[in-house]
This record gives sequence, structure tokens and C-alpha cells, in this order.
Amino acid sequence: MARLIPAPFVIESPGTPPKQIAEFVGRVATENPSVSVAVMQSPTGWSEPGQRPEFDEYTLVLSGELSVETEEGTLAVTGGQAVQIAAGEWVRYSTPAEGGAHYVSVCIPAFSPDTVHRDE
Repeated sequence: MARLIPAPFVIESPGTPPKQIAEFVGRVATENPSVSVAVMQSPTGWSEPGQRPEFDEYTLVLSGELSVETEEGTLAVTGGQAVQIAAGEWVRYSTPAEGGAHYVSVCIPAFSPDTVHRDE
């Protein structure tokens, strides 16, 4: 049966300055541990601690530029592009470019503060 999700659950993310996360599907919004789907709005200059998550993360940038730092180097992912980070891979996201970024993140299994393993 189809299930309408009338509005996302809005979460403030760690990082400076804070970004907004609007989770439509996931552990918080729909109590779904299998997948999370969230829309992010990150301001110019936002950055967060590095992490080594237990989930695969697929990120589609709708507009702006997302900087994705890994142990192999840094990618600039711009509007219309996507990036995949495998579970267990170290990654740090930021939006240093003017205008920040608007993007969608899909995590499998769903994002959890207990499985993201952020750097100290």
C-alpha cells in the first residue's frame, strides 16, 4: 500500500555553521532501518568532522558544490553530479564554495548516529 510522507523530520547536523537535514525516510522520520533519504541544505563555509560510517552513502548534488574529502583525495561534486561512499571508507563533507550546496543523501542501511563513527 502506498504511504504518503507528508513532511520531513528536520534535524540540525553537527558542523559549523549548522546545515539543515530534512529526512523523508529513515530511522527518525519513518522508523525504517533499511534506508534513509534526506535533503540537505548546507551554507557556505559549512564543514563537519570526518566519519567512517557502517553504511553506503549515495549523494546527488542538486545545486552548488559539495567537497568530499577521502583518504585518496578530494572531489568537488557539483549540481547534476553524484558521489558514492562505501561503508567503512573515511569521508569528510564540506561546502566551502560560495552559495553552499543543496543535495540528496541516500544511506543503506539507514543513517544512525551510532553507526556514522564521527572523528573526535
